[in-house]
Formats: sequence, structure tokens, C-alpha cells
Amino acid sequence: MTPAQSFPEPTNTEAIRVIGRFEAGQGIPDAMRSDVRMLGGLLGQVLREAGGDDLFEDVERLRLATIQAYEEENSDAFERAAAIAESFTVARADEVARAFTCYFHLVNLAEEHQRVRVLRERAGQPGREDAADTVATAYARLQSEVGDDEARRRLAGLRFHPVFTAHPTEARRRAVSSSIRRLSELLTQHDAASERGAEQHRARRRMLEEIDTLWRTAPLRSQKPSPTDEVRTVMGVFDETLFTTVPHVYRRIDDALRGEDSGSSAPVVPAFVRIGSWVGGDRDGNPFVTASVTREASQIAADHVLRGLERALDRIGRTLTLAADDTPPSADVTALWEAFAAAEPDVAAELAARSPEEPHRRVLLVLARRVAATRSGDRERGYARPEELLADLRAVQTSLADAGAKRHAFGGVQHLIWQVETYGFHLTELEVRQHSQVHRKALAELEAGDAISAQTEEVLELFRVIAEIQRDRGARAAGRYVVSFTQSASDLANVHRLARHALGDDAPVLDVVPLFETFADLQAAPEILAEAVTFPEFRARMAETGNRLEVMLGYSDSSKDVGPVAANLALYEAQEKIARWAQESGIELTLFHGRGGALGRGGGPANSAILAQPPHSVDGRFKLTEQGEVIFARYGEPAIAMRHIDQVAAATLLASAPSEEARTSGAAARYAEVASIMDATSRERFFSLVKAEGFAPWFATVTPLEEIGLLALGSRPARRGLSVESLEDLRAIPWVFAWTQARINLAGWFGLGTALEAVGDVELLTEAYRDWPLLRTMIDNVAMSLAKTDERIARQYLALGDRDDLAALVLDELALTRQWVIRLTGGEGLLENKPVLQRAVQLRSPYVDALSLLQLRALRALRSAAEEAGGSGADAEQQRLLLLSVSGVAAGLQNTG
Repeated sequence: MTPAQSFPEPTNTEAIRVIGRFEAGQGIPDAMRSDVRMLGGLLGQVLREAGGDDLFEDVERLRLATIQAYEEENSDAFERAAAIAESFTVARADEVARAFTCYFHLVNLAEEHQRVRVLRERAGQPGREDAADTVATAYARLQSEVGDDEARRRLAGLRFHPVFTAHPTEARRRAVSSSIRRLSELLTQHDAASERGAEQHRARRRMLEEIDTLWRTAPLRSQKPSPTDEVRTVMGVFDETLFTTVPHVYRRIDDALRGEDSGSSAPVVPAFVRIGSWVGGDRDGNPFVTASVTREASQIAADHVLRGLERALDRIGRTLTLAADDTPPSADVTALWEAFAAAEPDVAAELAARSPEEPHRRVLLVLARRVAATRSGDRERGYARPEELLADLRAVQTSLADAGAKRHAFGGVQHLIWQVETYGFHLTELEVRQHSQVHRKALAELEAGDAISAQTEEVLELFRVIAEIQRDRGARAAGRYVVSFTQSASDLANVHRLARHALGDDAPVLDVVPLFETFADLQAAPEILAEAVTFPEFRARMAETGNRLEVMLGYSDSSKDVGPVAANLALYEAQEKIARWAQESGIELTLFHGRGGALGRGGGPANSAILAQPPHSVDGRFKLTEQGEVIFARYGEPAIAMRHIDQVAAATLLASAPSEEARTSGAAARYAEVASIMDATSRERFFSLVKAEGFAPWFATVTPLEEIGLLALGSRPARRGLSVESLEDLRAIPWVFAWTQARINLAGWFGLGTALEAVGDVELLTEAYRDWPLLRTMIDNVAMSLAKTDERIARQYLALGDRDDLAALVLDELALTRQWVIRLTGGEGLLENKPVLQRAVQLRSPYVDALSLLQLRALRALRSAAEEAGGSGADAEQQRLLLLSVSGVAAGLQNTG
């Protein structure tokens, strides 16, 4: 008798009843339920066609068992599900894992489609948006608190600066992402078509074809992407969404603030978005990011934005068919045309023939040609700087406005101006990051006067490339230099010293940004900064920029260093001290938050995190890293990107409202003793685990850490050394990713239960959860993290190790943390105060369980084979199954890294 035959199989009638009850119990909106069922049905049809009825029935058996196990914790369904997973051949397990992964992609698509549907419905019904969630309502609240003039000043200084990074916990291939995007378009067409009509039938047929493509596309990359591949992947977000979406965000806010006046006079909304990128610039621990890669990354981004600007100028120019009689050009616009006609008479004659007596149209088409020349490197005919294009566009805008064509001046032409102000000729502000130790080593070689190493020559070449990029595209294109593991002011001065070694007095413009990552470095940050700003290079640069300074805070390593609770408290304290020092010193501070998608790396809803920051640590400016699947989830679909940017900008504006600052500072003072107790006890608890003898090898045993390193996720190595003998050997991203794959999510919550228990006063903590934004954000994020754990599966992973003491420590803390979080958030279970999020987690959880069971069987087989072969001889089929399951679990859990 096989393991699967140890349990009676449910009848078809029972299966339909159980699955239907589960779907109905998740509170899914009718439209979304219809989408999920349709897409799931099409996937089922593909499975039958591709693998036969047997494959479909095997998938359904495991699906039913995991749903029953999820709903009936005290039944034997979990053991039955595990037995079914074990009973498959490796080849069948591979197919089943692929099927569940495809299902997750389709569910994620349906959920995104529902979000877009809801946003569109709200857009058509004014007043339905949450008051605290839009820039317009945040601005109205600011006006009531600080007055019109001050509110306008703060709006003018608003800045949201996401920085895309190449930490690719986005485990799916670009080909898979492209297929999903095509499915999204087909789902929209299906919605728009008449019920059961020919167009709807056509959309379903094409969806079936696309799902078949998704099924047959190899889900795993055959090799790791190069840094240049990562650059091109991120460019897809700009091409498909951000380039055109961001001006629409500005317009929507201006519409809300000014009503009918919007579009007929100068907008009040500034171009407040800036997009940064570490992709192709972040070389900390990544030997594959070289100076030549950085040069190519900048070139790729410039090519994309210049193509976009050329198309936009050409498109708007062609529609600007305003006759000179009614809309006469200004002297400046006439001069632009005459200068071009003198330089290129043949082209000018052609444009004049196509646009007779349409001077504004002709000039915009001329600007499009000049941008094309810029892209091709024609310095004589192109623009030297984006400011030159802006000046020309403003000349056209003024001419149109003076001639009475204000709707055109502040409509399409304004969109062009916003695009140039936001993206320049560089698209992303490329940032360099390097480890302070690399700089120290390079300087030691240079000052010793001996032959320098290849690494030091590469360090010097980078400064030459930065100077080259700035000459071609301006200082914004590549001016920030982030120093990771900043431990002293000299670590910052070293960057300028190296720049002088490379280029002497021709060194590029540099904004050197310290990155404080460990607990000790965060505590030392104010003293380091106070010394750094006395250096001549810092003083000179700050004088040029209006006394501006940027400081980066690392969430990943600080959390791995002292645990998530103590790290959050330390980060708050560091921000509070740095902000106070900056304000006293007359410095305009921008704090750069090194947050990830996962809760263990500072992830979670950005808007609530912003409103939990200390006074004057935001002041209308918010900058953060965006990583992995979070980039595509937040910016991959236009309606969602618009909503996200509006929400974050609203929180950024609102954070400096006197009432918000009083609330956060008052709560921090009122609950200082609670914070002190939580800090000490959580850290002690965290250290009892991670500093236990043999912890690091045990961690690598009870999670698929080593195997994750085999997955072709990205160009960066997963660890700094050859083996994991201590946490210092391990990067923060695989630390979080491995715990997530094991369904434990320890990096996001460990120590919180003990910290809350040490405080012990339920009434006090309930009050603190209500009134203290920092604690509320922390507990809400932990609730999400815990909702994605599964204790039964976690026990299976922990059993892979031979340390019952460490396993018990993890499970005891898990139970205690869950108990306290539910007690403070209310209800009988996790996320009951966040029903939409609860629905999203519950909808996926049984299916993630199925993939986890397949991953466990592969992991056991690989570990067993390694022991028998003395540490080698991994089974290639089992290895592939494990990697497939890793990709699938990542798709199911979403914010995994």
C-alpha cells in the first residue's frame, strides 16, 4: 500500500463541496471570484490537454487535501496531503509544482485586476477615497493646520524618490512576466466585451492560448541574469507604465486641488517624483558590476527616456494643428523655428509643407528631431542638457498661453514638461554603492606607492565613468555615491580622496551618502555626520545645494544584527537623533530608507510606515529602495502605480503636519519605558537563538538556504564567503528568503512575543497599539508575516535539523507572538482587522502548503543523497523540483524578499 492509499480519497461530490465552501468563505468579491474560476478552469483545460486527465486529477487531489488541511486543523487531511505529495514520481511532482505555480500567477493576476476594477469604480464616484490617502485631502488638512502659504510651500517641496534595486527575489522569469501582462490585457478585453458575445469568446480563446504558453514556458532561468539583463528588466516598468503614468499622477492631483481651473493655467503640483536605480550601480559584494556595466546601464536608461520623449513630442506635436491666424507664435517660438530652418533648411522645408501656418506644431516636431539627434549622439544638432529642452518647451507653453490657447499650453505641453522635469535625459538617477572596506583597501594601495590591484584600478575607473556620464547627461544622472557599512566620518571622506586620485581637479560632482546598517553604526550615526559635514568637500557641496544632506538607513542588516523588534526601535531612535541634529544645524535632511519587500527587511505598507516616523525625519521628502517582486506589484500596472504614488506622496506631505508630529513624538515619550523593555528583552531572546552554538549551520539545514543559491535569481552572490559558519557570512536577503520558504518567516517577528510578554500589561499595550504609530505599524506588519507562516509545515522543516532545543525555541516564540498579536489587534485570528489582506492570504495559503510539501520531499531527498554520498551526488531531478517549488512559493507569498 502506498502512502497515498493510507487515506480514503474523497468523492467528487465531496471535493466540489469542500472547494466551493473554501472559495465562498474567503469573502471574495463576485467579479474576482468569477475571474479566479474562469482562469482556474482554463488552466485545468490546459493541464488536461497537455498532461491528460491523470495530471489534472493528481493536481486536484493535492489541492483538495491541502484545502481540507487548512480548514480542518484537527483532521487527518494534513497527513493525507503530505502522503499524496510523497506518492508522486519526481516527474509528476515536477508537473504538479508547475501547475500550482501557474495557478498563483493567475490568482495574483485576478487580484491585481480586481484592485484596478475597484480603483476605476472609485474614480467615477467622487468622495469614495479615504481622506488620509490622497495628496488632495492631505493638502487640505495641511492648509487647516499651517495656513495657505505654508501649505503651498510644503507642496512645492514635496519629493517621492523610489530607488529600484537588483535584489531579485522576483523569482519568475521575464518571459513569464510578459505572458502574465498579456493575460492582463486579455482579461480587460474580456470584461469590456458583451456577455457571451464574439469578442468575449475571442478573449477566452486567446487567454487559453496564453495560459498554455505560461504552462509550456520553462519556469526557471537556465543561468543567472547579468547586471545588464537586470537593467533591461527594470526598463520594462518604465516603458510600460511609469513614463506615461507619472504625469497623469500630477494631473490627477492638480485636478483634485484646482477643479475646473486645472489644465487652463499653471499647475500648483510640482514634478515631485524622482526615480533612482541601483541596477548596474550597486557593486557592494557583486563583482559582476563593473565600471563598464555602470556606463552601459546609464546608456540603456538614457536611450529609453530619449525614445520616450521623442515619441511624446512627435505625438503631441502632430495634434497641435493651431493656425497662426488664431494662435500667433511668440517671438521666442519664431526664433526657435528660424534657427532650425537656418541650420537644416531641407528638413525645415519638409516640416513647413506638412504644417503650413501651424507654427507651434512645427516647433514641437523640431524639438522631437533634436531629441532624436541627442539620442544618436549628434552633439551639433542635439541638446547638451535637458534644461535646454525644458527652456524650449516653456517658450512654446508661454507662446500658447499668451495667444489664448491655454488648454494646450497647460495640457499636453505641460505633460511634456513634467516628463522632462521628472526624468531628464537619464530616466533613472543611477546611484553607485560600494563597501567602505573596498575604499580603505584601495587607498592603502595608492598611498603605499606600489603597483595597484585590479580591484583598485576598477575603483578608480568608476569615478572616470561617473564623470563621463555627468558630462553627457548632467549631474543628476549619476551623482550619488552610497558608502555601505559606514563606520566613521573618514569612510565618507575616502570617496572624495579616491575621486581625486582618479581625476585630480576634474573629479565629478558627488553627493556622498552614508549607509548606517548595524545596530552600533545606527547609534553612532549623529556623531559621524557631525564630523563629516566639517570636511571641505561636504561643506562645498552642501553650499551648492542649499545645505542638503542625504543619509541612508539599512533595515536588512540591522534586523539580522539584533532582531526585528530591536532594529525597528533602533531605527526610530537613530532617525530621531539625526533629524534633531539636522534641524539644529540648519541642514535639509533626506533620510533614505533601505527597505525590502519582506517584513524582515522593513517591508509592509509604505504609507503607514511614513506616518510612524519621528518629527522632522520626513519633512516632505521620502526616499526608499524598491526591490524584487515589489517593483512590479507597485509600478507594473498604471492604475495601481498611480494609486500607490498618490498614497505615498499623501503620507509624505501629511507626516509633517503639526498634529501628526505631535502624535508621534508624544507617543514615543509616553511609551519610552515600554520601548526600553521591548528592546532589551527582544534582543536577549533573539541572541539566545542566533548566538547559540552551531546556529548558522543548523539554519542552513532547516531551510533551503544552500539550494536557493542554486536558483538563477540574480547576478549578486548569496553570501560573502564560501560557507555559512556565522550570520556575518550571509547576506540579509537570503536570510529572509530562506525563512520565508520554510514557512517560518522568523526574520519578521522573532522576539516580539517575548517583548510584549515582558511588558505584560494588556491594557497598556492595547492603548499603545491604538496611539503609538510605531508599535501599531510593527504589530500590523508582524500580523501579516505570521499569517503567512504555517506551524505544521514549519515543524517539518525544523525536523530536518538535529537541534530540538533550537526548534522548540522557534516554535515557542511563534506561539507566544501569535497569541499577543491576536490579543492586541482583536478578534479570534490574525488580520481580522484587515479583511482584504486576510482574504488575499487565506486564498493562497492552502496552495502554498501544497508547494511546501513538494519542496519538503525534494529537500529530504537531496539531504539524504548528500549524506549517503558524503556531501555530493545531488539528484538533478530532485534539485529541479526544489527550485520549482521555491519559485512557486515566492509567487504565492508575494512579499518574500
